[in-house]
Amino acid sequence: MNHFQKYLADEFAEEYQEGRLSRREALKMIASVTGSLLLANSILTSCIPPPEENDPLSTAGASPTAGAPVGEAASAGPAAAPHGTVMPDDPAVIATEVEIPTELPPLRGYLAYPSNLEPAPIVLVCHENRGLTPHIQDVTRRFAKAGYAALSVDLVSRHGGSAGAGEGSVPGILGGISPDQFISDFIDGWKYMGDQPFAQAERVGMTGFCFGGGVTWLMAARMPELRAAVPFYGPHPPLDEVPNIQAAVRAIYGELDGRINSGIPAIEQAMQENNKVFEAVVYPNADHAFHNDTGSRYNAEAARDAWAKTLEWFAKYL
Repeated sequence: MNHFQKYLADEFAEEYQEGRLSRREALKMIASVTGSLLLANSILTSCIPPPEENDPLSTAGASPTAGAPVGEAASAGPAAAPHGTVMPDDPAVIATEVEIPTELPPLRGYLAYPSNLEPAPIVLVCHENRGLTPHIQDVTRRFAKAGYAALSVDLVSRHGGSAGAGEGSVPGILGGISPDQFISDFIDGWKYMGDQPFAQAERVGMTGFCFGGGVTWLMAARMPELRAAVPFYGPHPPLDEVPNIQAAVRAIYGELDGRINSGIPAIEQAMQENNKVFEAVVYPNADHAFHNDTGSRYNAEAARDAWAKTLEWFAKYL
């Protein structure tokens, strides 16, 4: 398995252990990512299964938000968005779907930029493992509202696109795409932005969430022009690629996200040893995916502060 296949497989195994997926659902998702039902079964066999649904002790006191982080996680919804949901018709932004020319068939993307048309720094946005969803489009518009020319690239563009494939199929498609292709697609997205009169190609940053956080980390290692990166709870890149990082990195984590957080000491040490600009921010009582205001793990307080810290980082380094 490559770097991202392992991440995706481990994520679905974790959801199985937490009772968010049935064994059958987890097998299907992991097999779609790895291309092997045998490997998927082996991965799940090594997991501690969730309590049986027919065990009265496991269902006592259960609620629709079981497994979500304590605190404000239950307040999910657009009205509680960390920087306020920005509607597509907001007069301060121009937002549209775009086609990005490449040497391969064109990429699809979602573009948002300030309606004053003044040249703005670029922020590339990488989606989660469910693709370029309405939530990611909203995040892209939030950056435009904050003064950036933002582009989210649909990494399953050549497989029908996120909307055409459906959220349930996107992880398997992503698992079959080379990490090198993710990098190439985002570089094509950056070049496309550089040709636009409302964008400043030399001032470019990137953020991403979950799977997209991992892509953001890898872009920091592979794209020397990247000035700043804010990966949200994503797997760090191979440590032997850390010397290549030129961007200032502020990595965002949730305290309850043990699987991802286990990698913090290694990446922190590698960044320090290579004299890189790095800061890890860990939010108490926040879990994986806490920034997504459409999900059960949403934590409004942590998301609001993480958004502010993201804008602060880009303002400083872009």
